Amino acid sequence: MSEFEVLQVEAKTGDVIATLPVTGISYGETLNGAGTATVGMPLDAADPETLSPGRSALVVLRDGEPVWGGLLWTATADLAAGTLALNASGWHSYYSACYLGGWAPYDENGGVVPGRGYYGYTGKKDQALLLTDWLSYANANGGIGTDTSQIYTRGRIRSRAWGFSEFKNIAEAINELADEDGGFHFWYDTYWRNAKRTRVGNRFRLGSALVRTFPTLTHGVDADVSQVAYDGSKLATKAWAFGADMGTGLKPYATADNVIGTPTLTQVVTYADLRSTADLIPKAAALGAVGRQVIAIPTLNLYPGVFDPAVFVPGAVGTVNADSGYVRLLEEFVITERRVEVDVNGTETAALSLASKEVFVSGDSS
Repeated sequence: MSEFEVLQVEAKTGDVIATLPVTGISYGETLNGAGTATVGMPLDAADPETLSPGRSALVVLRDGEPVWGGLLWTATADLAAGTLALNASGWHSYYSACYLGGWAPYDENGGVVPGRGYYGYTGKKDQALLLTDWLSYANANGGIGTDTSQIYTRGRIRSRAWGFSEFKNIAEAINELADEDGGFHFWYDTYWRNAKRTRVGNRFRLGSALVRTFPTLTHGVDADVSQVAYDGSKLATKAWAFGADMGTGLKPYATADNVIGTPTLTQVVTYADLRSTADLIPKAAALGAVGRQVIAIPTLNLYPGVFDPAVFVPGAVGTVNADSGYVRLLEEFVITERRVEVDVNGTETAALSLASKEVFVSGDSS
């Protein structure tokens, strides 16, 4: 049985403040998202002078190694029960409260444009260099020191431009870049920053979709498929992506088509901060990719002791096999969320949410 600990960490520096006496741990990761963690502890064991939402972070250790980290955002004290519930979100949640307003404007080659003040952001470059720009800006302006050393160029040039008044939040900018066709999967590693294990860091990671894999899971053998949802609300024979109003009542747009045997079904999304057809083409392609088929969404629980839950990371692709009446699954799925529960005895259980692989198959080679 693995041993679990929860560290109280200073969010800005990564300094370890204390090891918390916990009564239960629940943590999870979400594909291209922050994920959450909930930790219970005795009320009288918490120090209100150091343990504070927004200032503190929580790091979950499994056998001494960090497996989850993120900012503490809320805490609920139950005086009658004598317990404190700590609710944290992964490192990406910080970037929802971090904006690009105040950024020096750049030309499309990355050079500073003189005489325009210090507002907004403009850049046309590889996806990776846009990400590095945004995270480095946050690091230089009182951020959480996210390591960008593992961000690599991918040969996909994208342009982004926001004025000061648009005040774009960095998490939204990253998600929009990741979720378009030709995008990527991303996650954050939590790691020891020194040999003494007194300081932790967080590192932004990205990779091409559908590269990581997980072992085949069979209902009733090594996993329990508790439910399967089927979603046809995103089906599209025609997908439209519109951009910003150019001041003339006209908007740039791009389209994608599917032949799927349904009546005509149209999906429309507007991106008010995109101003060119070229920027909208991967958006329309992504919308069309999602609309190619009914999305099967299984939820399953791993049988304890069969697999290490760490193998099943969001973004990994693998086969799920289940045959029960209406449910006939023998196809590849992508993990969209992993949730791990650890009780007071240290017993570990893991649940996975998945979606059809076809949703993530790119139709854009750019």
